[in-house]
Amino acid sequence: MSPRRAAVLTVLLSFSALAQDGGLPLIPRDILLGNPERTGPQLSPDGKRLAWLAPDEKNVMQVWVKTLGQTDEAIVTADKRRGIRAYWWTRDSTGLLYGQDADGDENFHVFHVDLTTKNVRDLTPWQGVRASLLDMHPKFPDVVLVTMNVRDRKLMDVWRVNLKTGAAELDTQNPGDVVGWTVDPQFVVRGATATLKGGGTELRTRESAKAKWTPLVTVGLEENVGLEGFTEDGRSVFLTTSINSDTERLVEKSLKTGAERLLAQSPASDVMGQLAHPVKHVMRAAGFDVNGRLGWTAIDSSVKGDLEGLDQALAGDFFVVSMDDADARWLVAERLDAGSTRFWTWDRKAKKAELLFSAQPKLDGLPLATMTPVSIPARDGLTLPGYLSLPPGKAKPVPMVLLVHGGPWGRDTWGYNGTVQLLTNRGYAVLQVNFRSSSGYGKRFLNAGNRQWGLAMHDDLLDAVSWAVKEGVTTPKQVAIMGGSYGGYATLAGLAFTPDVFACGVDIVGPSNLFTLLSTIPPYWTSMKSMLVARMGDPEKAQDKELLTKASPLFSAQKIKKPLLIGQGANDPRVKVAESEQIVAAMEKNGLPVTYVVYPDEGHGFARPENRTDFMARAEGFLAKCLGGRVEPLPKDGKVAGSTAAVKVVGAKK
Repeated sequence: MSPRRAAVLTVLLSFSALAQDGGLPLIPRDILLGNPERTGPQLSPDGKRLAWLAPDEKNVMQVWVKTLGQTDEAIVTADKRRGIRAYWWTRDSTGLLYGQDADGDENFHVFHVDLTTKNVRDLTPWQGVRASLLDMHPKFPDVVLVTMNVRDRKLMDVWRVNLKTGAAELDTQNPGDVVGWTVDPQFVVRGATATLKGGGTELRTRESAKAKWTPLVTVGLEENVGLEGFTEDGRSVFLTTSINSDTERLVEKSLKTGAERLLAQSPASDVMGQLAHPVKHVMRAAGFDVNGRLGWTAIDSSVKGDLEGLDQALAGDFFVVSMDDADARWLVAERLDAGSTRFWTWDRKAKKAELLFSAQPKLDGLPLATMTPVSIPARDGLTLPGYLSLPPGKAKPVPMVLLVHGGPWGRDTWGYNGTVQLLTNRGYAVLQVNFRSSSGYGKRFLNAGNRQWGLAMHDDLLDAVSWAVKEGVTTPKQVAIMGGSYGGYATLAGLAFTPDVFACGVDIVGPSNLFTLLSTIPPYWTSMKSMLVARMGDPEKAQDKELLTKASPLFSAQKIKKPLLIGQGANDPRVKVAESEQIVAAMEKNGLPVTYVVYPDEGHGFARPENRTDFMARAEGFLAKCLGGRVEPLPKDGKVAGSTAAVKVVGAKK
């Protein structure tokens, strides 16, 4: 027996006692939802070292570093509790930068780790300030550009921070409407993205750091444009734009003449990713949705052979996550639907892929569900893309969970999803639908969701359920709805507006009242508020008040009659804890069934694996009572070890 097969057998035997009903083994939550063993690899710019994220002995995600070809791997960070999720090499390869907030408040600080001295410094130590790394430059290795709202909590200015001294200097001041900044090849902030009244967008550029800003592109809410960078000579910019087309295409636009050169486009998909040179400001490839999967179109012939070679070598969807400055070696992530994400090194000269590591090797050989792209007809003729995952080895029909994505201006994509795998392993079909307003499918699809919260956007979800019943996936009485953020809102809306459609619902950090949602957005979202109210409805306008009232589940809470489970982070800055508390209070007043779980050390979602697995343990127990699926029981004390869950249960009137 090979070592790999022996390892798989060991994993299967380790939890074979959990198998129920003589079926497939019940895969433990920790394997499906816990921290990856290793993930997020990054090459140092000089190509000599490798960094990655992995848990320490206390299961907290840290940054690890090793010299390539040697066995000197070591932890270089010491986060105490929440875990590091994003980091970057400094341009001289002597240190690392990473972001961290406090218990989910999203006021991230940027920290610097000096790999020689082992010193860790908070580069943005202001209390209550949100900071984000904007850019670095190989010719200025001791300086980083950081966006911060130090001067005004509502506005993100650009600051230059010295890595040696920690000194911070205001570089570019936000005039009041800018939501994004772009840096040119000379390390000068020369591009700005502003949100206008009415929800439109204006892209601006300037000739130098002291020159005046001038509009480059000005569009209304119906168009999608993005400033992606400057060309090597600084005379043109790369744009994604839907002007004169439905889908966003990638173009190069001259700042002097306004002439555009088409680089890549797809009639069915917006640009889903870009591949640029690690040092030179050159766009080399663009990614698009191809029948529900990620495909790449070469722009520069120099990478055509690399993309073709990777496509042949790897079975899943892939994207480049890191390159050395010499552009000789790439690190590539390969996403699978029924297996762990795998990371590969790609030797550009030899055109050879070599496995670096698997993020979750314990998934190997387990009976995981495949994810199939589907197309669902909406009642008004729109086609809704989505993904269907079926429980392995079970004949249809089966109970189903409609899993709704957040945003709503986001989307579901193909690839491994721990929540999907947990639900299918417990015996449920999982349907994920990219309802109107989801991103990636062109401006008509996106704008079809404007001012349609609780209306056509909700109808799309109902049409997805009807499709699943018609296709024999499930039956009308065996459907639950579940989701986070907007998906949590959709759960509340589903139970309140259509109380006979869903058997139960699981809401994670979902807003219940659109008035309070819009009035309590984080201060640094103020510049985006015009877009939010344009797409949702303006609470200051009389004609929109009725729209927002009808679309707010809180005001229809008395109609809820099916069981509801709510999970909430106490420090959520986007969907405040009051969004959950007010609908729980309304249901308690009316004697309606709800279980409410609050995590005092979480924000918009559950970052700590102990809390993540704790809530999903409660969700699978809740769904089992509702739909009859399988369950891995909670520990005897009723809580996953290390979780901070505080639980309130409200029962229905007899």
